[in-house]
Amino acid sequence: MTGHDINITLSTASVFPRRAGFAFELASRLGYDGVEVMVWSESVTQDAVRLQNLSEHYNMPITSIHSPSLVVSQSVWGVRPARKLERSVHLAEQVGAKTVVVHPPFAWQSKYAETFAEHVKALSAATGITIAVENMYPWRSKRKDYVAYLPHWDLLTQHYDAVTVDLSHAGTAGQNSLELVRKLGGTVRHIHMADSTGSAKDEHLVPGVGDQPCLEVIEHLVNSHWHGDIAIEIGTRKADNAAHRVAMVREALEFTKAAIAGAPTPVPVVSLEEHAHERPTDAW
Repeated sequence: MTGHDINITLSTASVFPRRAGFAFELASRLGYDGVEVMVWSESVTQDAVRLQNLSEHYNMPITSIHSPSLVVSQSVWGVRPARKLERSVHLAEQVGAKTVVVHPPFAWQSKYAETFAEHVKALSAATGITIAVENMYPWRSKRKDYVAYLPHWDLLTQHYDAVTVDLSHAGTAGQNSLELVRKLGGTVRHIHMADSTGSAKDEHLVPGVGDQPCLEVIEHLVNSHWHGDIAIEIGTRKADNAAHRVAMVREALEFTKAAIAGAPTPVPVVSLEEHAHERPTDAW
């Protein structure tokens, strides 16, 4: 713990294309408080026993599960989004995680979108697991924006008991994440910490590199006596080497830890130029 009721956790997505086991090892080595597991095609991310073994081996609790609601994970656990969410909640129960992160339905899942909010509410009430719906963004072409999520990508147009605010997604949507967190108020139960320059691409930069008010968001949460997890979810897919990837994950932790403590935040060594070739292929 950081001294406040805020955990800093590491998403397994932050080490992609390295495997989930490396995220546990790195989180333990660098001093994270836990791990968020992104469920996708890697078999260990779907397996409660193997995840528990990793958690115990590295003494790293699994604090949250990210449901396979990405484009690239559409084939994980079948094609029925309601069933995928239910299995994510069951996995969370098995590994001791208290939070499940889920994206709103895609535009082509219109039937599920009609019952999505009610399903989330009922499933959370039945299990005690916090299901935190994540803010998204419009898909952009040169000519227009597309609403790829239903009922909408913008959480301010909807009503959920619990939400995840992803700062990179806010930047891609052209939103200010501090204003978003303030307006969503007590429904904010989970944070995905990453920066953005406002590009149409979902950048997931090391916090402090882009234009989003990462420091101010953390200060607001601390001053509001917020408690929950700030999950580091950065893109290291194009890291030049292993040392570069580790440096990025370390710098994200150091920035967040300093911001929570009210100490000066370190200037990232990983520059925006080094991030320039990072182009994640999907919304995390």
